[in-house]
Amino acid sequence: MVTIKKNGKKVWVTFTFSPQNSVKDVSVCGEWSEWKHEPMKQKKNGDYSITKVFKAGDSFEFGYKVDSNQWFIEDECPSVDSPFLTQNSVLKI
Repeated sequence: MVTIKKNGKKVWVTFTFSPQNSVKDVSVCGEWSEWKHEPMKQKKNGDYSITKVFKAGDSFEFGYKVDSNQWFIEDECPSVDSPFLTQNSVLKI
């Protein structure tokens, strides 16, 4: 799930990933960080989340890396083909 809160030119985006099974770690990876893994924190309910601040009007591709080897996209966002024969989510803010 992606939650967006705008305040002027800044936009707070909270990425939340709800694993279906037990996992060790979840990271969000996106164009904004040159695809570096940004670890998400696990909540008491088992979901993983992270909040990032972007500029209004930004657009980028991203996805979730689970246990360092599985790639997931955000169901709520449109997706595009990636060069790795998978899909990336697209977020426009």
